[in-house]
Amino acid sequence: MVDDRLPIIENEQNVETPNRRGPQDNELDFEPVGCTSACCNPTSSLHRFLALIFMCLLGFGSYFCYDNPGALQDVFKKELNITTTQFTLIYSIYSWPNVVLCFLGGFLIDRVFGIRLGTIIYLFILLVGQLLFASGGILKTFWLMIVGRFIFGIGAESLAVAQNNYAVLWFKGKELNMVFGLQLSVARLGSTVNFWVMQPMYNYVKTYYPHNTIGVVLLLAAGTCVLSLLCALILGWMDKRAERVLHRNLNPGGEIAKLSDITTFKITFWMVSVICVAYYVCVFPFIALGKGFFMEKFHLSPEEANSVNSILYLISAIASPLFGFIIDKTGRNVGWIFVATSATMGAHSLLAFTMLNPYVGMTLMGLSYSMLAASLWPLVALIIPEYQLGTAYGFCQSVQNLGLAVVTILSGLIVDKSHGDYIWLELFYLGWLTIAFLATTVIYVYDRKTKGNLNMTPAQRIEYANAMAATLTSDGDNVGSTNEYASDQEPLLSN
Repeated sequence: MVDDRLPIIENEQNVETPNRRGPQDNELDFEPVGCTSACCNPTSSLHRFLALIFMCLLGFGSYFCYDNPGALQDVFKKELNITTTQFTLIYSIYSWPNVVLCFLGGFLIDRVFGIRLGTIIYLFILLVGQLLFASGGILKTFWLMIVGRFIFGIGAESLAVAQNNYAVLWFKGKELNMVFGLQLSVARLGSTVNFWVMQPMYNYVKTYYPHNTIGVVLLLAAGTCVLSLLCALILGWMDKRAERVLHRNLNPGGEIAKLSDITTFKITFWMVSVICVAYYVCVFPFIALGKGFFMEKFHLSPEEANSVNSILYLISAIASPLFGFIIDKTGRNVGWIFVATSATMGAHSLLAFTMLNPYVGMTLMGLSYSMLAASLWPLVALIIPEYQLGTAYGFCQSVQNLGLAVVTILSGLIVDKSHGDYIWLELFYLGWLTIAFLATTVIYVYDRKTKGNLNMTPAQRIEYANAMAATLTSDGDNVGSTNEYASDQEPLLSN
């Protein structure tokens, strides 16, 4: 039974955990096999940095293609002759399969595929989905586009679970918050580049393929998915080599992940899941409809509306790793989530109730979104043991996709029923942000009541964990039980 009062520390220097090694360990009692240069040695910072580059690029193609419709919203509606509600189906159908399959995808990584094979499989599924989506655009067949988007979503969200697992595997206990921020940064760079290039690309391609321009442009976008697949192959090779060189053992206790494990997760995990839904449904559906919002309320041109809409992704691409670095140093993850949620409420209020330059509201939203992502997702690794992380992250992605699927459709209906009056849509989003704020409050109160570690500084986590380990020893427990405690209760502990 997990004791909520016992903290999870982020530095292994004061606790022994034999037989558990990861690429982040810098002191070895054996010689690495094969090449020992900095770029080839899995223990070196350079090697881990190279792995991080490929790790981040795993999601570039996924996020670039995810927002292809958002960058061409007016084109999709005009050329395919669809309503706003039908347009939002392109986004919601992406999420529906992942209500179940994303959770299952995380479990399959833990139990069946492993992280390397799972990542490659999910990227291949993603690529097939994008190619079908493009084919539907070429043939002007909306149902085929929906099928392609459905398959694309299966691969993309399960890929996000694998990417999170890679981050914890290579960087747990060191720079995890910053790594999560960097992954988000590159992913959002993909979305930003999408908003920058898709409209000009469409205008250029239209001169050569005037009758099936959408499909050709979507086909060209699939090239980014091929790039990500190549990165998955390279990273898989690096990880397999690191496992061999470091004799990595991530589960010394021999625990086996089971689907029923989810019933043992603590209330803090469930509140993190609530925030995953309530916060993100106020960002992604808004971006999907943002181009129309900025054109309608602020009378911007399509190109200008895309620029404003993409500023959130541009800001997050820069700010996410910075916030991650700061949170690595300061801790206090729950406090950062409070600030991020409140700031996002302020951003939506500015956009809804004022005529202030929309860049102000979107910049604030970009900063707060970066802050939340860098502080929220690492909480899962603070709460859940390593051998269950795929299942836990998969569940978070699943409930998030359920929320996105429902809210995206509701957002389109609200816009259609209100005849383009986006004030009702903004009030809808503010209500969801209030739920996220309340869920954060529950995490804070519960963690404080049980003397947990989720809002501690790194130094406090180390001090408290050492005190608990000393207590176990003084009560007659042997070193083996202390190490078992460390492995079971401290999923961020470096091996």
